[in-house]
Amino acid sequence: MPLDSAPVAPTPPLARRLWIDTDAACGHGRRTDPDDCFAIALLARSAQFDMVGISLVAGNAPLEVVERTTRALLAETGRPVPVHAGRAAHQALRHALEQGPLTILALGPLTNVAAVLDERPALAARVSRLIAVMGRRPGHLFHPAEGARGGMLFGHGPVFRDLNFALDPRAAARVVALRLPTSLVPYDAARGIELTPVDLDRLSAQGGAAAWVAQRARAWLEYWREDIGRQGFYPFDLLAAAYVLEPSWLRCTPVRAWVGDDRTMVVPWRPQALLIEPGADSPTLYCGRAGGGLKPGLMDRFTADRSRRTAAWSS
Repeated sequence: MPLDSAPVAPTPPLARRLWIDTDAACGHGRRTDPDDCFAIALLARSAQFDMVGISLVAGNAPLEVVERTTRALLAETGRPVPVHAGRAAHQALRHALEQGPLTILALGPLTNVAAVLDERPALAARVSRLIAVMGRRPGHLFHPAEGARGGMLFGHGPVFRDLNFALDPRAAARVVALRLPTSLVPYDAARGIELTPVDLDRLSAQGGAAAWVAQRARAWLEYWREDIGRQGFYPFDLLAAAYVLEPSWLRCTPVRAWVGDDRTMVVPWRPQALLIEPGADSPTLYCGRAGGGLKPGLMDRFTADRSRRTAAWSS
């Protein structure tokens, strides 16, 4: 379904108070993506938002792996942010919403967000914007080797799931039904840039959290090069963090979003999905196209002077 002709919509200002919900597990295995870690490392470098908390959700790995990874990453950033797992995550997110408007960046399944808003529906009014890494056009299959040579299976490489949706579709359906101000940063957008060996080398040279994540991304990069046939990987969750910092880096259009069967798919089953179609009166934005300045802007953000950032956090 073409969206290029759909109207571009600006993103309303985001609440300065930022909550991250993550299933970060970089380095856990060769096929465990490092994107959550890149996203957190990027946001931890910025004084643009108050990072009031991070909640953890099982997804890329079991919860204990996610907790160990997230705490180790934050130690590398040097930025103190409270981390919450299990039932404590629900209590902490609920308390943060009670304190005032919140931008929620959901890098994994929407399990925690749905649980809190199921229990306290009135707190939905405190969600300034939910930014979720999921959603797709009807009929769209995710095969990242499209157009690449070598390492490809069945002519187009592995078919990826819309993983964050697939891990908890019921939570996604409950959250979508609330019609929150939402921005979907999907696979479509991630296809706009690749992180290559040269990029990882540049990040490694920075030291600190950037180098820590880059080292844990090497096995994932080799998987993409050997099994998928690309020279780099698409940094899915990192683009959602980039959107938080600079919404203009992505092209967003208003859409109607719903959870249902994808009837356009010619397969023996009807795969359920978080689907979108143009819808001018919707509170949901589909940010499916990366701008040309996104990757240079990201790399510049990762190489900004650290002393200025540290002073800004403490001010």
